[in-house]
Amino acid sequence: MTQPDQPSDRSTRRTRATTSDGERYTAHVANLRHALEVAGDRLDPSVAAHARSVLAGADERLALGVDHTIIALAGGTGSGKSSTFNAISRLSFADVGVRRPTTARVTACAWSQSATALLDWLAVDSERRINRGSELDGDAELGLDGLILLDLPDHDSIEPAHREIVDRILPLVDLLIWVVDPQKYADEALHAGYLRNLAGSESSMIVVLNQIDTVAPGGRASLVADVSRLLEEDGLVGVDVRTISAKTGEGIEELRATLRDAVSKRSVAASRLADELDREGRKIAAEVRPTVLQQLSPLVQGEVDRVAVAVGVAAVVDDVRGVVRFGGVRESDAPRFRAPQESAVRVIRSRWITKVTDTMRPTWAQSVDTAVPTYSELSERIVAALSAVTIDTTGSVGGRRARTIGWSFAGLAVVSGIFSLLLTIGVLDLGTVWKALAGILTILAVLGTVVSFVVGARLRAALGEQRAVIVRDAALAVLREVVEREFVGPAQRVLDEHTDVRESALSARDSSSTGRVAEV
Repeated sequence: MTQPDQPSDRSTRRTRATTSDGERYTAHVANLRHALEVAGDRLDPSVAAHARSVLAGADERLALGVDHTIIALAGGTGSGKSSTFNAISRLSFADVGVRRPTTARVTACAWSQSATALLDWLAVDSERRINRGSELDGDAELGLDGLILLDLPDHDSIEPAHREIVDRILPLVDLLIWVVDPQKYADEALHAGYLRNLAGSESSMIVVLNQIDTVAPGGRASLVADVSRLLEEDGLVGVDVRTISAKTGEGIEELRATLRDAVSKRSVAASRLADELDREGRKIAAEVRPTVLQQLSPLVQGEVDRVAVAVGVAAVVDDVRGVVRFGGVRESDAPRFRAPQESAVRVIRSRWITKVTDTMRPTWAQSVDTAVPTYSELSERIVAALSAVTIDTTGSVGGRRARTIGWSFAGLAVVSGIFSLLLTIGVLDLGTVWKALAGILTILAVLGTVVSFVVGARLRAALGEQRAVIVRDAALAVLREVVEREFVGPAQRVLDEHTDVRESALSARDSSSTGRVAEV
């Protein structure tokens, strides 16, 4: 038997409009199964195999239902288990046409409409079942919905099969009620065969002294004290010992109140399933560490810069700037991006995978390595992307016009200068006015020449810078697309799967233990 959870684990589940344990753990199982499917062969094979085994068992438990509370009455021959059973259920089997139960086989009373599968699994014969749901009598049965009350065979029967039934069912019950009588409570078969083996289960066990009506009032306290002493000698400290009389009804209402309290808590089946799912979720989460990168977008620019260096983007940009500045060339003679060296792409790819898979387990790191294209594929895709970049190295129209004007001014300056020289040395004698005009014209022509050539140079330089920026931006844009598609995309998909597996595994854990997520 396992210890039932404290009341804080779940408030009265059948009187509040909350998700049932069955619904919650069905979702947990689906999350854990999703984690296994996404992880595939990237988990430790033994961890994955064990988790699948647990899920198979969980499916079976959920099919039986984990929202039932199993309470069993156990005891020896003549202790009054059957009469206690009838007193608690407030039904007589004879009243509903069923043969009065004996202690040779398990008898069950179910406060549930969906207990058939569980009772089948518990091997309760169909003629030894009563569905209490059809016999509700007002508020008297409130708080017992979902209860399965079992009357077990006598533990001291000479039939080995009877004891086997008791031994099989005891670990499954949420609350075990040992029914003893004032004459046989010290029976060694009870203490040596069962009670001493249940140390640690005190909070999920009650010992009731039946037939207390046969004991004088003055001797009841000492009788209870003696039972408690024997239990402590068995290693069972603090077991609830109480007195009842199935015949007179003394103590029965208090016992039913205890049953209602047990029903309000999480069942043993739910607790065990929660523990198993929690454990498997932790194991899987340990395979997918939380320190792995979540988003790769912040790393994109660095990789774009590295690829740009490998293909010589800066050199091409400088060539375009220089060619256009000095007048431009035909498209066939324009600078071209070079194919990246194999070693450079190898290094870039290797550094990328190392950065992405840092702290990953080897199987996940291998998954990233497989997802990212090979260095030769990367080289081909980089070259193909850059081939789409238009490199315009045609010269500046304004620059050519400024140059033409400059040469025209230069020619005028030469002619007017010669004319001015001839006037100055007296070869020509046209008067002072013409000499002055020739000098002024020469000066203006020279200034026009200088201005035209400067303007032309600046127009070509500006256009060269503009064309260089266009080529640079276009090249970096296509390289970013390559990096995001070939580097980031495949790796991010693996990282998303890594995160999905971890989150799904952790979400398979019960909400009562969410505070321990950071420990995984």
